[in-house]
Amino acid sequence: MKRTTGPTSIEICSGAGGQALGLEMAGFGHEALVEIEPPACATLRANRPEWQVFEQDLRAFSALHYKGIDLLAGGVPCPPFSKAGKQLGADDERDLFPEAIRLVDECRPRAVMLENVRGLLDAVFDDYRNKVETQLKKLGYVSGWRLLNASDFGVSQLRPRVIFVGIHKDIAGKFSWPERLEDEPPTVGELLHDLMAERGWLGAERWREVANTIAPTLVGGSKKHGGPDLGPTRAKRAWASLGVDGMGIWDAAPDRDFVGMPRLTTRMAARIQGFPDEWQFSGKKTAAYRQIGNAFPPPVARAVAQQIRRAITSRRMLKVA
Repeated sequence: MKRTTGPTSIEICSGAGGQALGLEMAGFGHEALVEIEPPACATLRANRPEWQVFEQDLRAFSALHYKGIDLLAGGVPCPPFSKAGKQLGADDERDLFPEAIRLVDECRPRAVMLENVRGLLDAVFDDYRNKVETQLKKLGYVSGWRLLNASDFGVSQLRPRVIFVGIHKDIAGKFSWPERLEDEPPTVGELLHDLMAERGWLGAERWREVANTIAPTLVGGSKKHGGPDLGPTRAKRAWASLGVDGMGIWDAAPDRDFVGMPRLTTRMAARIQGFPDEWQFSGKKTAAYRQIGNAFPPPVARAVAQQIRRAITSRRMLKVA
């Protein structure tokens, strides 16, 4: 296996690269990324041609070739635990936690980082979480779960996510969860004003004043959904209070004489998720928005990964000393 400089990682269920980008920001080099959806794979390759992307079902991927990797990370599918679904957990065919544990067993990384929806912390999944922790303990890891809000790490969006971190017992004492940033994130109006005004919309200044809080949680939806919108009725009401029409996504910002509530573009949605503007999304509008809405915000991934990296490098520094 060709090694990159610095700590290394395998990324599973990579999607459009939100978590992978956050890990890169924290100094990790990716040895492999596994993703089954063609548009998301195209996005990864377009933005980082040097990344090795495996376009396949995770169940068919082996990590035996990556023994000694520093970090195994990813965002296993959320539907088994989402309140928007039936919360079938282990009985849902989309549950890939067992596959993640298999890969950990195969490559024995120094750390594991997996993210999911807040529903995973519901009491109905107590036994499930305990089972995951027990399996990782047998493999030599000290693990735990933490609910993190994206807005605590500079993202202009509520977006609570459950993060699972497992650290090898030799360095577990060196890991601590990231602390929230002192500065509040920008409001939606502050964040998106330039994009809303890029075609000369006369109402952009007034809109910025109305959009004076952070965004509700973006949702990506599923393939069963007919097209991109900003979520269920309650979410649409929250967007309306910010002066945003949540019934769909536009291809471009409002023109000069537009009257009414504008819709977001995919670029605006990506900025709300914490993606840099240069990150491009492949596929048509619906496919692109689905990638964005399902992403793990890069700033949150970076915050957790920085703490993991400190634990990993502290061990190496002790060996050198």
